[in-house]
Amino acid sequence: MAQTLDGKKIAFLLTDGVEQAELTHPWQAVKDAGGTPVLISPKGDTVQGMNGDTEEGDTFDVDVKLADAKPEDYASLVIPGGVVNADHLRTEKAAVAFAKAFFDAHKPVASICHGPWLLIEAGVVDGRTMTSYPSLQTDLRNAGATWVDETVVVDAGLTTSRNPGDLDAFSAKVVEEAAEGQHPEQHA
Repeated sequence: MAQTLDGKKIAFLLTDGVEQAELTHPWQAVKDAGGTPVLISPKGDTVQGMNGDTEEGDTFDVDVKLADAKPEDYASLVIPGGVVNADHLRTEKAAVAFAKAFFDAHKPVASICHGPWLLIEAGVVDGRTMTSYPSLQTDLRNAGATWVDETVVVDAGLTTSRNPGDLDAFSAKVVEEAAEGQHPEQHA
């Protein structure tokens, strides 16, 4: 039976340098499942997508500025990767607080590639089993996570994947976990 997200808004938190496919693929999966994806950014009007961190891709309109975003308005959170995107987000106190609020509310969170850097900064990875781009494995282990090299890992409402090659599995889990709703065992 197909998962449905009818009536659910899904927050996508990102800024310039986002790996374009890691935004557009789960975004389309959310739409296809009847959900409403919402692009949230600390930036103003648009963000710059990248293809492979070195080639400029498309620009994307920001729906809600991070300063105006309220975690309680969203059923779940998706954090795409991209080295520049992830590095900038983890230094934004408002982005860190926004992500942590989803854990505090036991809501599903999905992060791919370099996106888990933000989760490390939010202090929510200790004791969790996760995957990421391989270069983050030491960072995640040092923050208390168990890092595994798998396509997609789901740990009590936290979904992680390694890279754009994992997007089919990642996007399916984004939809599945958001459709399930709150996970009591999801924690900060």
